[in-house]
Amino acid sequence: MMNWEQLLSLKRQGDAAKRLRIEQDDTRLGFEVDYDRIIFSAPFRSLQDKTQVIPLSKTDFIHTRLTHSMEVSVVGRSLGRMVGKRILEKYPHLEQIHGYQFNDFGAIVAAAALAHDIGNPPFGHSGEKAIGEFFKTGYGKRYKEALTEKEYQDLVTFEGNANGFKVLSQSKPGAPGGLRLSYATLGAFTKYPKESLPHKPTDHISDKKYGFFQSEVDLFEDVASELGLLNRSNENDLSWSRHPLAFLVEAADDICYTIIDFEDGINLGLIPEEYALEYMVKLVGNTIDRNKYNALQDTADRVSYLRALAIGTLINESVETFMKYEEEILAGTFSQSIIDKSAYQAQITDIINLSINRIYNSREVVEKEIAGYEILSTLLEARCRALDNNDTHYNKLIQKLLSPADQSDKSLYTNLIQICAEVSTMTDGKALRNYKKIKGLDVK
Repeated sequence: MMNWEQLLSLKRQGDAAKRLRIEQDDTRLGFEVDYDRIIFSAPFRSLQDKTQVIPLSKTDFIHTRLTHSMEVSVVGRSLGRMVGKRILEKYPHLEQIHGYQFNDFGAIVAAAALAHDIGNPPFGHSGEKAIGEFFKTGYGKRYKEALTEKEYQDLVTFEGNANGFKVLSQSKPGAPGGLRLSYATLGAFTKYPKESLPHKPTDHISDKKYGFFQSEVDLFEDVASELGLLNRSNENDLSWSRHPLAFLVEAADDICYTIIDFEDGINLGLIPEEYALEYMVKLVGNTIDRNKYNALQDTADRVSYLRALAIGTLINESVETFMKYEEEILAGTFSQSIIDKSAYQAQITDIINLSINRIYNSREVVEKEIAGYEILSTLLEARCRALDNNDTHYNKLIQKLLSPADQSDKSLYTNLIQICAEVSTMTDGKALRNYKKIKGLDVK
C-alpha cells in the first residue's frame, strides 16, 4: 500500500538532505516552484506553435498545445485541491504532523498537468507515429541490429510521455537534473510508469503506453523508490503502479480534450451547431439556466456556456470517483481511468466519436498529418545521415543547421534518442522551416 507522506515528496535530483514540508516557506512552496520552472522553460514556450487538433492551423480561435496545457492545468488544480481537502480530512496527521495543505495537492497536479504535453513532437500524435515509422520502415530501420530490443522499441514506438519525462529531467551544461522538479510532480506526471517493453502486457490503464526511455531508467527507479510506488516489475522488465495523483492529471486531460476539442470542431464549422447542442445538453441538461442560455446570441457563446457547465460537472464527479476508489488506488489495484467510471460515459463516448468522425478524420487534419510525416522523416534522415557520416561537407552543414552539439563520444542509442528529442522539441513552424531549408525551398 502506498502512503501519502511518501507520495508528496519534495525531493529533487541531486538533493543530499531530506526536504520537509513543515519547514517549507509557504510563500514559495516547492511544488509551486515546479509550476514556475515549467512555465519559464523553453520546451513549454514552444507549445505555443504546436497545434492541439489542426496541425499548422492559422485559425486564431483554435487551441494550441500551450493553451490546451494551461486549461488542463487549471482543471487539474481544481481536482487536486478538492481531492486534497478530502484526503486531509481522511488522514489528518498529514496536516497536523507534516504540515501538508490541500493546496499542495492542487499545486502538484497543476504542475504535472501543465507539463503533460511537453514531450510531444510537432504535428500532434501523428508526429509520434512519424518518428516510429522512420525507425520501423524508413532509413532508421538500419539501426535495429545494433540496439537492444528495448532501445529499438523506444524508437519504433516513440512516446511523447516518455520524451516529456526526458525533457523535464535531462541534464544540460550548467543545469544538472534539467528543471529539477520535485519527485512528487515527476511521479504525478508519469501516467505510464513502465518501460517500452513488454507492449501493453495487461489491460491496466498504466500499461496502455510507457513513461520513460532506457536513457532515464535509473532516474525513474530513484523517483519510484523515493515515492514508494508499488513495484510491478518482473525479473526482466521494469514497471510500477501509478502515483495516485497521475489519475487526476489524466482526468484533467480527458475532460479538456473531450470537451474543448469538440468546441474547436464547432467553431471551425466541422460539427453543426444543432449536433453540438444536442450532445452537450445531454451532458449538462440538469444544470442549465434556461433563461441565461436562451439570452446568448451566437454559437460561440452558447457552446462556451455549455462547455463551462460540462467541465464543472465532470470535475465534481471525478473528485467523488477518486475518493470512492482512493484505497484501491493506493493499493495499485484500480485499473481504469477516472473518466471510465463516469456516469456520463455514454455521453462522453458520443462526443468523442463525433469528434473522431468530424474533426480528427477531416480532410484538413489528414492533409496536414501527411505533410507532418514527410517533414519529420526528412529531418530525422538528415540528422541520422550526418550522424553516420559527419565527415562530408553536406553533413557538417546539416549538423550546424539542426544540432551543433558533438555526439561522437556517446552510444548509438543515446545519439538516436537525443536526435528524436531534438526534433520533438521543434515547433510546427520551425520543423517546416528546417524542412524547406534542407529541400532547398527557402533560398533567399
